[in-house]
Amino acid sequence: MKVYTAVVEKCLDTGLFVGNVPGFPGAHSQGESLEELNQNLKEVIKMLLEDGEPVFDSEFVGTQKITVSANGQTSGSQT
Repeated sequence: MKVYTAVVEKCLDTGLFVGNVPGFPGAHSQGESLEELNQNLKEVIKMLLEDGEPVFDSEFVGTQKITVSANGQTSGSQT
């Protein structure tokens, strides 16, 4: 069994959760809930794996929060 990391965002226009697996071409989906998104991503990944193991074009490293003050100075932290 393999584990893939998905990046998840919520679309403010539609309210849908949108996810993709960085570096895995075609591995993206959406859902009305996080549970639905997870199921949809599993289905997409299973379908894509039928064509063989993916060739990743990048590697997920992490996220960063960037804080910008009113005077324009920035600072960052990696999570």
